Amino acid sequence: MPLFSIAASLPLLLTAIAALWGGVWGILALGTITVLVFTLDRVLVAGGNPDPEAEFPAADWLLVGLGLAHFAVLALAVWAVAGGNRLSGVERALVALSAGLSMGQISHPVAHELIHRGARAKRRLGRLIYTSLLFGHHASAHLRVHHVHVATPDDPSSARPGEGFYRYVLRAWPGAFQAGLRADSRRYADQPLWQHPYTLYLGGAGALVLAVAIGLGAAGVAALLFIAGYAQMQILLSDYVQHYGLRRAQRQDGRFEPVGPQHSWNAPHVISAAMTLNAPRHSDHHVTPHRPYPALQLDRTAMPTLPQSLPVMAVLALVPPLWRRVMDRRAARWRKTSGGVAADLAG
Repeated sequence: MPLFSIAASLPLLLTAIAALWGGVWGILALGTITVLVFTLDRVLVAGGNPDPEAEFPAADWLLVGLGLAHFAVLALAVWAVAGGNRLSGVERALVALSAGLSMGQISHPVAHELIHRGARAKRRLGRLIYTSLLFGHHASAHLRVHHVHVATPDDPSSARPGEGFYRYVLRAWPGAFQAGLRADSRRYADQPLWQHPYTLYLGGAGALVLAVAIGLGAAGVAALLFIAGYAQMQILLSDYVQHYGLRRAQRQDGRFEPVGPQHSWNAPHVISAAMTLNAPRHSDHHVTPHRPYPALQLDRTAMPTLPQSLPVMAVLALVPPLWRRVMDRRAARWRKTSGGVAADLAG
């Protein structure tokens, strides 16, 4: 747990300090979540798997602490980027970039873990984190759509074979919003409108934008939109990379095979995994979604493994021709473990 705590907390802490004092802190904040993590990933070798049945009582406390810290860091970053602290243009840019990266690579895994928890208060905290990033629908789409239909054409968040990231964004963002809305509307059909999760997502996002507009004006709204949009891009990159080109086989009765370890991409790198709360151990999360994140397992013989760490592959995905050169053959080999039918399901 100490490694998770340090790796996930440090970029948020440095971003907050950069928002308050500027100077070299912005460089340290951005450099920590990029250059330092990349360097340590190259140096440190992944260890073995923890006991899959082990309990980690401190794991949820860390989630709650990081979740609450998210709101403080987001508020400070929006205030600083909007000019509230009279930072220079370069200092404000560094805060905006480090905040967007931190929200997308740390706050997102925190919220993701929280929405999987049984306690209502923790699930609500996770929803509020996504709502503060103007991406609240992800909480419903992830649980009601992605986990049910992952690696099939019915999941907007599963990238198709050969699909570039930018085409994926244009399809996945509205597709997940609509699919989550349909799923929640069925689930809450007999409930009053105020209990519908999308009331929180849309109403909360609107209230946040209005509050920022009143408090910080147009500059504040622009800062919020940039930070939230950059964080959303990180979230979409994560989904894109973790399921690119993998498909579940369709049986003769029309149903798809159960989700298995071969339907998600994984990475064994130590520091980026600690920073993102073991998000790169993605196969085990889909097979056992209620397993605590410190106990997630990794089997490189049975699970597709990325050639580089998850953050590095996310950067590679921004250049679709290079991405396809690296990933298409790997994805095709793993599709064969699902009967070789993925190409037929891609359309």
